[in-house]
Amino acid sequence: MDVGILAVFQNYQDRGDDAETFRNEMHIANLAEPLGFDKYWAVEHHFTNYSACPDNVQFLSYLAGRTSKIKLGTGAVIVPWNNPLRVAEKIVLLDHLSDGRAILGVGRGLARVEYEHFGIDMSESRERFDEGAKMIIDALESGTIEGSGPFYPQKATELRPRPRAGFRDRFYSVGMSPESVDQVAQLGARLMIFSQQPWETFADGALASYRQAYRGYHGSDAPMPLTGDLMFCHEDAGHAEEMAIDYMSKYFLSIIHHYELMSEHFEEVKGYAYYADAAALFAKVGLEIGAKGYCQVQTWGTPEMIIEKLERRRQLLGDYELNLISNYGGMPLEVAEKSIRLFAKEVLPEIHRW
Repeated sequence: MDVGILAVFQNYQDRGDDAETFRNEMHIANLAEPLGFDKYWAVEHHFTNYSACPDNVQFLSYLAGRTSKIKLGTGAVIVPWNNPLRVAEKIVLLDHLSDGRAILGVGRGLARVEYEHFGIDMSESRERFDEGAKMIIDALESGTIEGSGPFYPQKATELRPRPRAGFRDRFYSVGMSPESVDQVAQLGARLMIFSQQPWETFADGALASYRQAYRGYHGSDAPMPLTGDLMFCHEDAGHAEEMAIDYMSKYFLSIIHHYELMSEHFEEVKGYAYYADAAALFAKVGLEIGAKGYCQVQTWGTPEMIIEKLERRRQLLGDYELNLISNYGGMPLEVAEKSIRLFAKEVLPEIHRW
């Protein structure tokens, strides 16, 4: 079972400056390999303090030069905001710089503020993603990118440097809505999700749908999913709960604000009906209940508590990969580092035995 760290580059409420945010994330990134983590992932986000890493491949290239074993993943490249040719070129270059350790994760994007400042109609996101993602993965297999679609017309162009190897077995795609889950299966990608609902609900819903769709499209079993959690680990159970609920609730509220999940604007955007329903639900149940439910499905507690929770998830889902967001919600760097180190010492060896 692989365990990774996912960096979100959050300058919570602008309490620090962006230089400090990046120094902190670079510090944690440099801990990931020595502490025994299998993968390191970086998000793509733009324009706000919620999360600001405008080029995750560039950040991973920095890390490629400082590491030798850990795999380096985009979590994720938001396809509608990028030219498919440039994505393919940059991923190939990262793979060469890291000696074959690159992992490609892609997504569709959800924030109106990011779409608006790119000047892209959010109602086109599904079509742009479908067209661009297929072009990218096909190019990484064949070494040539081409496309005849309306958004990314591309004459056949050879990628140079040529791909070292294909990416079919290291290709992930975010799937939070039912439509996205089906598209992940159709692409032949591994399902990447961010933990937000009870694991019983996920197992019987999105995961079951993904596995069924994957077998229908490809005639084989789907690969294990990747679940992305907020993580907090501490020796004292009471302190772990107090700190986790505090910082995770803050992060939850930043999600609500950034993605406007209490807004009605999703009702007017093509391809986002799932989020329109989610916004209506949040408005009905309220943020306090929503935050409580969100925190309960994350990874926190003493090492023993965390192992028990993750084993329970394994019983429900089968084998899965785990991504840990370890620095979030205004958490001081020293607090995040202590949590990561304790997890690496007491939890990681047990999970690797699985």
